[in-house]
Amino acid sequence: MKNRYYSALASLVVVSGLALAAQPSFAQTAPTGSPAETNVGGVEPTNIPGHGRVDEVDQRDNNQQNRINAGEADGQLSKGQAARDQSHLDHQEATQAKQEDAHGGHLTKGDLHRDNKSQNRSSRKIHRQRHARRAK
Repeated sequence: MKNRYYSALASLVVVSGLALAAQPSFAQTAPTGSPAETNVGGVEPTNIPGHGRVDEVDQRDNNQQNRINAGEADGQLSKGQAARDQSHLDHQEATQAKQEDAHGGHLTKGDLHRDNKSQNRSSRKIHRQRHARRAK
């Protein structure tokens, strides 16, 4: 009788162990593709590939960086001017990152408008610096 009891108990333990192993874990991560993966805490993920407004501002940042590098390389911008322009660009990029974080990886239309105005001012300033007539 004792062996039968222990045998039944051992079978019960093995079966319960297998049943527990087959259950989904109770970790705080969501399965792939679930709503929790795309919207954590009410905020969208920050790396959204192909988001129009973010891509637009990123492209303008890249163009601005290229203008600064080209102006410094061909001597049209002094090192000081290039450093100031780079500092301003870094500030714009930091502001954009804060805006994206505040809105879950998106830029609002107002943020885009402000960023475009700032980029336009910077572009005009760099253009004027690069094409200024210099006394020789």
